[in-house]
Amino acid sequence: MATTLYRIIKHGFQNFWRHRLTSVATLFITVLALLVVGGLIISNAVEQQATNTLQNKIDISVYFKTTTSEDDILNVQNQLEGLAEVQSVQYISQTQALSVFESQHQNDQTITQAIQQLGTNPLEASLNVKAKDPSNYSQIASYLENPALSSMIDNVSYQQNQVVIDRLAKIVNYMRWGGLALTIIFALLAVLVAFNTILLAIYSNREEIEVMRLVGASNTFIRGPFIVEGVIYGVIAAVLSIVIIAPITYFLSPYMAVVIPSMNLFGYLTSNLIAIFIYELLAGIAIGVVSGMIAIWRYLKV
Repeated sequence: MATTLYRIIKHGFQNFWRHRLTSVATLFITVLALLVVGGLIISNAVEQQATNTLQNKIDISVYFKTTTSEDDILNVQNQLEGLAEVQSVQYISQTQALSVFESQHQNDQTITQAIQQLGTNPLEASLNVKAKDPSNYSQIASYLENPALSSMIDNVSYQQNQVVIDRLAKIVNYMRWGGLALTIIFALLAVLVAFNTILLAIYSNREEIEVMRLVGASNTFIRGPFIVEGVIYGVIAAVLSIVIIAPITYFLSPYMAVVIPSMNLFGYLTSNLIAIFIYELLAGIAIGVVSGMIAIWRYLKV
């Protein structure tokens, strides 16, 4: 058994080296396929970060009448945080609201003087509510329309921003489904191209396989070297794809940061390098091994 396994592995490496031109062509296509796989992994991360950034820009503000006590506002905050649709609730007091307002208009002397002349804080305390999903804001707004809260709440910004929120919700949804569709399409294309290339490479060796069958070689001994070749293609292609992806992400990282400030593309690659390499390695080996098995079973009739 050990001798047979040794011979299978040896013949696999010999075949890989003997048919160098075919091996290089097959390896090139496999690397391209794994570059697509790696690109899909990274693009999914970018799409997810872009979606999260977009979602973080969506919220609704609940403004309370100046006669509402802080305890009542905090009680409403606790109720909102208990809703399954709510991700977070931030309380902004009247003092905080005034401080933010003054810092935003510090260069406008007219507004500054008007605030000083009032002598009182005209701004209302508020709660900024973020939903777990943009589609949940209508449910949160409906909850805030509860008659028991009407005596405390002065205004809810959902009605004014409903069109914008709905549009952003649709964009987020389109990005999710669009990213999934592109992932499936490009993954299938990469696999089909790599499969066909490896199938042709193995089919070119059909005469050698026929000779092996004539001398009484077992099916296992015939299939084994081609499976080993597939593993070799997968391992080398995975290493080369990472070597190619790394400088590309390093170059694109500053440009990506302009579009999505919270996204460090090269940092994402380095922090997930092992996981991405394992995915690339498994995908490469799967493409090589499965292609070899299909080629021998279907085309060479072993």
